Amino acid sequence: MSAPAGDTPLTYAAAGVDTQAGDRAVELMKDAVRATHGPRVLGGVGGFAGLYDAAALAAYRHPLLATSTDGVGTKVAIAQAMDVHDTIGFDLVGMVVDDIAVVGAQPLFMTDYIACGRVVPERIADVVRGIAAACSVAGCALVGGETAEHPGLLGPDEYDVAGAVTGVVEADGLLGPDRVADGDVLVALASSGLHSNGYSLVRGVVARSGWALDRHVDELGRTLGEELLAPTRVYAADCLGVVAALPGAVHAFTHVTGGGLAANLARVLPAGLVADVDRASWTVPPVFSLVQRLGTVPWADLESTLNMGVGMVALVAREAVDSVLAHVAGLGYPAWVLGSVRSRSADDETGGLISDTKGVRGGAVRLSGTYRES
Repeated sequence: MSAPAGDTPLTYAAAGVDTQAGDRAVELMKDAVRATHGPRVLGGVGGFAGLYDAAALAAYRHPLLATSTDGVGTKVAIAQAMDVHDTIGFDLVGMVVDDIAVVGAQPLFMTDYIACGRVVPERIADVVRGIAAACSVAGCALVGGETAEHPGLLGPDEYDVAGAVTGVVEADGLLGPDRVADGDVLVALASSGLHSNGYSLVRGVVARSGWALDRHVDELGRTLGEELLAPTRVYAADCLGVVAALPGAVHAFTHVTGGGLAANLARVLPAGLVADVDRASWTVPPVFSLVQRLGTVPWADLESTLNMGVGMVALVAREAVDSVLAHVAGLGYPAWVLGSVRSRSADDETGGLISDTKGVRGGAVRLSGTYRES
């Protein structure tokens, strides 16, 4: 059947998908991706599947594979508004590798997925370079990915990112609730800022305030946009380093992501135990106080949404606390005693506990005291 007279033929490019731009993006990013590859990655960049030589797993007595998948959420809107795209990869990698580090798993390899309204090769390459740089920090390979152009579904300058990681842990080295005991101490590892959770609240507060992203904020020491785009700290290598350096010291970790400190801490406590957290044990970084003040956000809502300055918590044997604190101090960022773990008592039945979060029925968390603001 012939086309109606006068109609212009419709090509894939005219429909909004530029495959040549996609090829150009791969050329721009491939050196950064290849830099994460060690001898166990086979096949290079651009194949149908990423290949990873798993022969090293034969040295494990009982290897357990761990996996996690996540995205960055609406923080990508800040990157797009600022036209800065080479840091968002740290947020993506941190969300997944730190989740598997919680159980003591070493991240092995990662894949990513970028959906966009229009492929701008330089922008896509910046995103992937950030992902690759963060993979290098975490000690894992970026073995593959996909960039999908979705004109009409996303705006020309919009994109979203997601990723998945696979790691391995020896079965008898698995960390988690089974190891946590009465008397364990909570050691907090400082966050690098807001990380990647709660940005719908944060962006709503900024929109209501009318503050521009290029506004310099004295208490932050930089512009508002620079603070909001500060990349997530990637803890995996540091956490696994503590475990290796101090065998038996760490019983569990919790990654403070969506839901805040208490909800995530409760996930790694066994039934019958309570973690007491002292809000006054640290000074809340200024960005959290700023969000609270600009949006008149109730403190209870703030702490159930944002990390409040705590990015990861180690549940540590009491006799090993000083060693763990000294080890983390050598990594160059703050750590402190946040609280401790105890058996649940009759007094706890009066309420005030946070438990049964994220579908996990286990222990509980009690927050007490008042936050210290900077």
